[in-house]
Amino acid sequence: MEMETISTFTKKLWCVKKQLILVLTPLILLPLIFGLPEKEGKCLYVVLLMAVFWCTEALPLAVTAMLPVCLFPTMGILPSKKVCPQYFLDTNFLFLSGLVMASAIEEWGLHRRIALKVLKIVGVKPAWLILGMMNTSAFLSMWLSNTATTAMMLPIANAILESLFGDLATLKENCKVKEETEGQSQVKLHSLPSEKQILSIDGTDGMVRSNGRTAQEIRTESEYQMKVWKGFLICIPYAASIGGTATLTGTAPNLILIGQLKSYFPECDLINFGSWFAFAFPLMVLFLILAWLWISFLYGGLNTRLCVKKQDERAQAEKKAEAVIDEDYRKLGPINFAEGSIAFFFILFAVLLFTRDPKFVTGWSTFFNKGYVSDATTGVIIVSILFFFPSQKPSLSWWFDSRASNTPYVPLLSWKKAQECVPWNIILLLGGGFAMAKGCEESGLAAWIGAYLQPIAQVPPAVAVMFITAFLACFTEFASNTATIIIFLPVIAELAMFVKVNPLYFMIPATTGCSFAFMLPVSTPPNSIAFASGHLLVKDMVKTGFVMNILGILSVSLAMNTWGRAMFSLETYPDWARPVNMSSTVTDIQFPSDSPFNLTSLP
Repeated sequence: MEMETISTFTKKLWCVKKQLILVLTPLILLPLIFGLPEKEGKCLYVVLLMAVFWCTEALPLAVTAMLPVCLFPTMGILPSKKVCPQYFLDTNFLFLSGLVMASAIEEWGLHRRIALKVLKIVGVKPAWLILGMMNTSAFLSMWLSNTATTAMMLPIANAILESLFGDLATLKENCKVKEETEGQSQVKLHSLPSEKQILSIDGTDGMVRSNGRTAQEIRTESEYQMKVWKGFLICIPYAASIGGTATLTGTAPNLILIGQLKSYFPECDLINFGSWFAFAFPLMVLFLILAWLWISFLYGGLNTRLCVKKQDERAQAEKKAEAVIDEDYRKLGPINFAEGSIAFFFILFAVLLFTRDPKFVTGWSTFFNKGYVSDATTGVIIVSILFFFPSQKPSLSWWFDSRASNTPYVPLLSWKKAQECVPWNIILLLGGGFAMAKGCEESGLAAWIGAYLQPIAQVPPAVAVMFITAFLACFTEFASNTATIIIFLPVIAELAMFVKVNPLYFMIPATTGCSFAFMLPVSTPPNSIAFASGHLLVKDMVKTGFVMNILGILSVSLAMNTWGRAMFSLETYPDWARPVNMSSTVTDIQFPSDSPFNLTSLP
């Protein structure tokens, strides 16, 4: 009876866990306000409070992001007139323009046409089809949200898989088939869609046969097909997460980096859309290739029998899958005026962002006053056109044809559609991150924390990069990547100044590391969508994701110490990283001459 009472009480507590977190967390953190320096203690109180609420989702993420608006002014950390503008910096407008462009692409189905075209090109052999799925998902997630990309690609993958391997329920049933004992007269088994039939037992040897195959062979083949099926499902969210790192608008942490660079280092103009793409795109390609090799190896895609043309039952199934892709693409019909227009504006959007100020050549922004035109300006100009450009081809004869329809023309994108598709909560989340960073900067909290990280000064910079990437990749498995980078980036920036290392050398790996959440279903929405299909187990994601994290850490380390160093001059401590208005805690600290973080320590 007592155990039952405890069990019931525990269940009741679990039901109100979020409310308990909301009530108890502020009380538990109260000693920070009284036990630390005044401003630093109050700011740390707010930061930890928001971190707990973000990690537990006791409040919706966007609501937690708005807490600085009420807490910073009332606690004397930052006046309201300095907090509120952080919620709509030009970085937010760049993100918003990317989201609006993505909603227009989704509205007219251009993303589906791109996906099917890529799959037609790569073919349907599992190894190459996994590569095609990953390439398509990565490319789309550079422009669309990772979640939208995964949600769109998974149904396509399932349709192809059913054509290759038949019904999933039948496939699972085949995996359980055992060798039948002599004396049974008949058993019903299923194989590939083209082979479904009633199989009889050979009375002589007691073996179940289908086209000369035993039950053991059927089971082995079905288990292999199930592995390939899992590989297809798991590669899509992983590729979407990797692809989002290639562009500034691909994922929120990239924009957090830009916003906090502008806040901490106003003179730093090294990172913009073009320069980030030049650095991150090769990194994405490298990581994508490594990820493809690992997933194909783990789930059976790398197999000479599948990569070399061979006429057998699998070849027949592959032809059926090819026919499904061809049929789906045929149903789309020829590209219409709206799709062509969206494709044109999408390419123009990308080209203008790349060429505004690419650093290695003179960009078109030089035609305007220096510092006046930003990536946000470019984005808003292009997406504004979508709201009035017609979706039907204009015709001069319409004006003179009395029988023609007099209905108003439909633009490429309506504001109603944009409102529905744009995740406004992410805009607020970005703003909350910028507000938190501003509070950490103004209160001196980031400098105060950085001063306690002195032991890291004894670690070689290249090792520190790997440690930072690994730590954030692990932390983001349990918290949203946006919340993770918001919490840690100010501290990492302060740490870099503390040890006199180019801040970009630490901040860029931290930003990319936040997108490497591969091990758990709850790590990212794309992981959750793939897991919700019911065909993946947690152990599948942990086994695959652990090695993916290692590959990601090594790829980032390689990028930072090769082309990243050349692009951003990472071997020197730049003048823009010597702010005059920061806490004296940073500028007064002296390091011994043999510290590995002196400028000469970077090879």
